[in-house]
Amino acid sequence: MKPHPADAPPLRRGACPRLAAPMPTGDGLLARLACTGVTVGLDAMAALGAAARRHGNGIIEVTARGNIQVRGLSADSAAPFAAATAAVGIDAGDAVAILVDPLAGLADARAIDARGLADTVRERLANASFTAALGPKVSIVLDGGCALHLDALRADIRLRADGARWQIAVGGDAATATPIGSVAATDVPEAAIRLAELLARRGPRARARDLVSTHGADPFRAAVAGLIVEPAPIAARPASEPIGLHLLRDERFARGIGLAFGHTDADTLEALIEAARRAGASGLRTAPARALIIIGLTIEACRVLAGDAERLGFITRRDDPRRSVIACAGAPVCAAAEMASRSLAPRIGAAAAPMLDGSLTVHLSGCRKGCAHPGSSALTIVGRNGTCDLVIDGAAGDLPASEGAGRDETLPRGFARLAAAVARARRGQESSAATLARLGAKRVAALLGGSHG
Repeated sequence: MKPHPADAPPLRRGACPRLAAPMPTGDGLLARLACTGVTVGLDAMAALGAAARRHGNGIIEVTARGNIQVRGLSADSAAPFAAATAAVGIDAGDAVAILVDPLAGLADARAIDARGLADTVRERLANASFTAALGPKVSIVLDGGCALHLDALRADIRLRADGARWQIAVGGDAATATPIGSVAATDVPEAAIRLAELLARRGPRARARDLVSTHGADPFRAAVAGLIVEPAPIAARPASEPIGLHLLRDERFARGIGLAFGHTDADTLEALIEAARRAGASGLRTAPARALIIIGLTIEACRVLAGDAERLGFITRRDDPRRSVIACAGAPVCAAAEMASRSLAPRIGAAAAPMLDGSLTVHLSGCRKGCAHPGSSALTIVGRNGTCDLVIDGAAGDLPASEGAGRDETLPRGFARLAAAVARARRGQESSAATLARLGAKRVAALLGGSHG
């Protein structure tokens, strides 16, 4: 099958995925590849997997923000890995994270293709004198209005298409960010640059949410004074859901699949790519919530590919209970981890499955940093001193409700007890989250096997 015109060329000039400087982890160096809104050809993705196997340990992750991560690189292999990805059109270099809709340029005509605006902002940042002063975690969202949107992602600077205007908000996700006003589409790059410069002037530790908390929204409004037009209320949208079918232009389809616990290996990825080839796919994209979007398919090809992906262990159903379990790399992969989070995740996911109805999240964190999920979860298990702490309705760094809530080998049994108790206590159509809240922290901790805090 020939590539659909909207899919080609897979990697546009100036919009290549970008490989950040490798970071040290417990299993060597980790390379992060930012490729939001960019179609990666099947050959290029296969080459990336081969490079991960040759130069790293073959583990490939898709993060909650839609980045690709390759693990197990060394000081000697990091440069050859970067060269291998560059050889297939995957650019290497550091850049401010600029995120666009996962289906930008492919979705129906009602959505605006934000990739051109992202390219302009990226080019201007590359040439700006202040860019080096921006913190490494500063991010910009340019949301063109696709159904597969970015409302759930936190960002320092958010711009969302609203008819002929773009709404600006800072310091959070779509629900929590502080609105600033709206600008004309032609002023989007200038507005983004001005707001980024404001952050840079405050130093590399500056984040928009902290500035809003300390100084309010006035500094941000002042930075874009002269660009702002009268804002209009912007409606909330249904949650973005990457898993499943997505209608593209000219009645083509994309099929979203998830990576169980956010990772796969090079061999399994290669098998998925071969299945995508057989289905006639023209490429793939990444999406937030640890997903891959296979594009350029017929409706029948989507069905066949979903079956192949499920047999390979990928997530193809929106109600798959594994989606409710978030796990970091854990021990022994990460030197900071004191719990084997990733190897525990399948066992805990299976044990807790009866209560994983989508209303709650279980977070397995090898340490208090909570790298895989900085936000709050209904249940967070944190490795500490050879045992595990339990945080209820909080993040990994929060005060635990129970210390010593079991060990790696006992946690699956504890979650099975908890799931059974939730099933017995549930009232009618009550969600698992509501039932847990009624059981209370002490009862939950006791069922999981810990002492009460």
